[in-house]
Amino acid sequence: MQDRTYSDLLFLVQSLIGGGNLTTEEQGSIDSFINRRAHEAFQTSQTWPRFLVTSEERKIIALTITNAAGTGASDVNGNYFFLGSQKSGGSGHADAGSSIYYKTARSDDGSTITATLIYQTSNAWVVRTGGIVSYTSDGIYNVSTAGTTKYLDIGSIKKSFPYDVEVWSPSNGASKSPHIVQKQAIPYAEKLGHDSETKNNIGEFLKIYRKKAFINNSSIEYDFSVDFDGANVLNIVNTTDNSAFVTYKKELPQYTITSTDIPGEWFFFIAHGSYADFLRMEGQIEKALIEEETAQKYLAMELEKVDNMSNNNVFRRFSTHGTRQSR
Repeated sequence: MQDRTYSDLLFLVQSLIGGGNLTTEEQGSIDSFINRRAHEAFQTSQTWPRFLVTSEERKIIALTITNAAGTGASDVNGNYFFLGSQKSGGSGHADAGSSIYYKTARSDDGSTITATLIYQTSNAWVVRTGGIVSYTSDGIYNVSTAGTTKYLDIGSIKKSFPYDVEVWSPSNGASKSPHIVQKQAIPYAEKLGHDSETKNNIGEFLKIYRKKAFINNSSIEYDFSVDFDGANVLNIVNTTDNSAFVTYKKELPQYTITSTDIPGEWFFFIAHGSYADFLRMEGQIEKALIEEETAQKYLAMELEKVDNMSNNNVFRRFSTHGTRQSR
């Protein structure tokens, strides 16, 4: 795929307009027209190759805490991921076999995670800031440093999950009781993991699978709903699954005079479309209609290429009892 520069695009638009250099006001209008036309092209297809990412692994939010107050509240409130289980018979501060949840904002040096943690100790759930989990490449986890206790489960009946705890006792400057709810959600943005992989922000969720799709074997596809925070995954097969595989459309960038990543496939559409917009602004409606037709022809040619690439295969879904049931 070819990238073009914003300067090249602006030069072409200015050449179509003619009459010398643009005024500052005209330049501002052209900048707006260019980004409007880029957005129009972006929305015409979900399968532009440069913006389509297929079956990328993303972490699933397992818990969300709100309502925590007092000292360290900002370290407690937020989204938590399921990390794994404390190794059996380990010498760490968590009970053997306890689930370990960690907040998204964390530091990571490659073999440990320092974060706000939720886990069980003596059968009671605790929320602790500054805890440290050590782990190995084969998935063995151990809470090696307890951290500072902010909330402790003091209910008479101990629960299997932190979101079922009835009575929390605040300490070390914390106040109120945390409101913990179960989530099964994938956020638009994912912080760096210990694999140090940088991932794009998700602009539009298209498909979500339990396992890697489009390789050899089929994979369970999840239904989901989307809200301001991300995609809420429905009927996850196993509540200990801490990731899913997302097919999505990247975010559309805002193009500026310094941009060097103008999509080559949109170059002539944006140029002629922006020129048509400029003509409308000048009241030259008939000329604008001619340029609009030219622009749409360029876009139609590129859309035909996308169709021939068979990228629409990622949206085909064969629904049977076997593919839709949890297993």
